[in-house]
Amino acid sequence: MRAYLDLLRDVLDNGVRKEDRTGTGTISVFGRQLRYNLQDGFPLMTTKRVSFRLVASELLWFLRGDSNIRYLLQHNNYIWNEWAFKKWVESPEYSGPDMTDFGLRSQRDEAFRQQYEKQMDVFIQRILQEDEFAAQYGELGHIYGKQWRAWRTQTGETIDQLKDVIAMIQHTPDSRRLIVSAWNPEDVPTMALPPCHTLFQFYVSEGKLSCQLYQRSADIFLGVPFNIASYALLTHLIARECGLEAGEFVHTLGDAHIYTNHLAQIQEQLKREERTLPTLKLNPDIRSVFDYELEDLKLEGYDPHPSIKAPIAV
Repeated sequence: MRAYLDLLRDVLDNGVRKEDRTGTGTISVFGRQLRYNLQDGFPLMTTKRVSFRLVASELLWFLRGDSNIRYLLQHNNYIWNEWAFKKWVESPEYSGPDMTDFGLRSQRDEAFRQQYEKQMDVFIQRILQEDEFAAQYGELGHIYGKQWRAWRTQTGETIDQLKDVIAMIQHTPDSRRLIVSAWNPEDVPTMALPPCHTLFQFYVSEGKLSCQLYQRSADIFLGVPFNIASYALLTHLIARECGLEAGEFVHTLGDAHIYTNHLAQIQEQLKREERTLPTLKLNPDIRSVFDYELEDLKLEGYDPHPSIKAPIAV
């Protein structure tokens, strides 16, 4: 994971200060590319703990074509909660305490943070227990999974991009069109968060499957470690289905940024020594990427440094 740590240093040394949608502020560079040889181990961060369970359950959610957080909550995955919660607290139905600017305020004000956590608990339980509430407020719009599995056409039909690209890898592996796009301009205005990882392409060579991701916006401290692991996992799953080995994951970044409230955490991470990467173990009885459950995906030998907490910018 040396490439990732070098990127942190690059942004600290060469980045420029930019304002952003969340009001937090960032240090940013534009246009970087990192490469990970998947034969060297599974690229899950070792200088801080990253939850493989969260990475895997989110990817399985995408593969289902799902865009409602209920599935994630059922698997104790809360990483998309803030965007759905924001939709609820800004709606006429919400009658609790004012949650305006809840993301930033909850970081500064202990009393407000307690109110925020109480309202979030109410929200989570209602998503899990109330079908109508979940349908209205758990839905994030046509984000990743919807675009991957059910891209809407002008004629009202849908395209299963992921299923199609797997078939192309199997039957026309030298094609230069092994592409899946999550960026659908028509749907962007109705998405809770427009796709940050916008387009990925596969490449087959010498019995190995490689993947390149273009990511328009990259939260380097919190988001990018998840993105690396997620697309590495996706590459392994599709390679298995297509009878190939996993090759490289190539990560191309547009706006690569560090939020200004992550600087202390990054300095802590950069003091730590890298450790040996873990090994991914897949259930050998599962062949299709669409049939995996969480228990079919295991890591062996993951021994990272402790996690480093940091606030998410919403």
